[in-house]
Amino acid sequence: MLLQLTIRNIAIIREVQLEFGPGFTALTGETGAGKSILIDALGLVLGARASSDLVRSGVSRAWVEAIFDVSQLSATGLAATLAEYGIVPEDDQLILSREVQANGRSLARVNGQAVPAGVLATIGAALVDIHGQSDHLSLLKTERQLELLDRFGGLLPLRSELARAVREFRATLRELDQLRAQERDRAHRIDLLRYQLQEITGARLRPDEEEELQRERARLQNAERLAMLAQEVVTNLDGEDYAPLDALRRASLRLEELARLDPEQQGLVGQLREALYSIEDVVRTMRVYAETVESDPDRLAAIEDRLELLRRLKRKYGGTVEEILSYAERARRELETLESSDERIAELEARAEALAAEVVQRAEELSQRRRRAAVDLERAMSEAMRALRLGQGIFTVLFDDSARPESLVERAATCSESGWDRAEFLIAPNPGQEPRPLARIASGGEMARLMLALKSILSEVDETPTLVFDEVDVGIGSRSAQVVGERLWELAQRHQVIVISHLPQIAAFADRHYKITKHVEEGTTETLVHELRGEARLEELAAMMDGVPITPESLANARAMVERVEQRKAALAGIRVGSNR
Repeated sequence: MLLQLTIRNIAIIREVQLEFGPGFTALTGETGAGKSILIDALGLVLGARASSDLVRSGVSRAWVEAIFDVSQLSATGLAATLAEYGIVPEDDQLILSREVQANGRSLARVNGQAVPAGVLATIGAALVDIHGQSDHLSLLKTERQLELLDRFGGLLPLRSELARAVREFRATLRELDQLRAQERDRAHRIDLLRYQLQEITGARLRPDEEEELQRERARLQNAERLAMLAQEVVTNLDGEDYAPLDALRRASLRLEELARLDPEQQGLVGQLREALYSIEDVVRTMRVYAETVESDPDRLAAIEDRLELLRRLKRKYGGTVEEILSYAERARRELETLESSDERIAELEARAEALAAEVVQRAEELSQRRRRAAVDLERAMSEAMRALRLGQGIFTVLFDDSARPESLVERAATCSESGWDRAEFLIAPNPGQEPRPLARIASGGEMARLMLALKSILSEVDETPTLVFDEVDVGIGSRSAQVVGERLWELAQRHQVIVISHLPQIAAFADRHYKITKHVEEGTTETLVHELRGEARLEELAAMMDGVPITPESLANARAMVERVEQRKAALAGIRVGSNR
């Protein structure tokens, strides 16, 4: 339930704060005073699209805050939504706020936590249902009529399951069609992939092979030079004419004798000995290297052939051996997919059959339950029409029962996410008349009352706690106003109802009454809101009936109307108590 609405710098509103309670709240005032701006501000804080046009002239930002009592949130289904976004109510209250800057940017918060506007809209939709001035026009659309029927019959969960099955069925058909369309190119692609894989796997590639081959080729190409250099190293270190190695050995013996006489030089003995060992190791290695390195034209030719093969594979499949091997792995997976496509097609065909059966079963169940719900809705709407003085006619739901294919898959293919049905609301305003579509029968006032009738009937199954009606009385005459007021008051026994109205007969039924006015101060227009009680409320009702200045007669008429309304409310309450028993 909405507890408080605070608005700052929205259009011609500088700052307004309204307190709300359970039951029926009426907002009245002159045309252009800002009543609908209040509803726009409420819509903004409930997640409606933000626009810089809403920001009051001369200020940098606008702000709206709405405080809700959500102590009964588990009953509204809101708890799961809040848990999904990690939002925890504080003291059973939810505080929604929206800031809009003059540059068009906006910031939404729930209990101080910043959230995307979409999250705010999801939460707001569970809290408030705003019925705007033009909403009754949506009643002329058959899609909207079908949705209202489903809401009345409690069929939205089944409709949601059907929509899911239809989406899965269509996705399966799309994949199946793609595989079948690819069937012509599949054999050619399989042959190509097999050839490529055979070429790559037959080469028996190793990731580091190319570098190894290049090093070996360099040794073979320079074998004579390498042998000569190795032998020169040996000769220079341990030759017959000049042998530094022998000199080092002799020096080592002399240094050892020196160290025996002067122990402080013992460290030099170890250093020279390590150097001697290192040089001896170099000499041994170079002797072996010089003996083993040799020219091998056949091996060199084999290496050149191998490197050429690698170059050719790199041109076709990747810049490195690693990329070639990666391509081979991708080709292997694709080949497995293509070779198993027959199995996949069979699998998808079986799945399409199963999903088609599910779609048909759910669609048939939905159609049957819609027809049962339609009977109940026809009866309830006919009664509500008479109560709202829409004549003694009949309300009818007409279904399009066109023939459907016999094939299971074809029947499923003709099913939309909302089912096969196309439902249309028809009315016969007077006995003996043939029912006809709403667009060809109902006037603006009748459409408003029909929408109110639907809203009041749907309220029995609607979990949205707060209902807002923006000028629901457009096109309604004074004779029908009282019954509309009664209907709204009855609706307020199950929901919090907020109504903008120009008719005193409707406003008189309100449990709380606000008057919206505007005045100009220092050249700036500003909207003000005052709660009316006692005589102030009677004066507003009198002004709504007979205009200003208020006369004793109009004031007396207003007092008499309020007394009649209170008596009527007491009678309606008694009827409700009796029916509940």
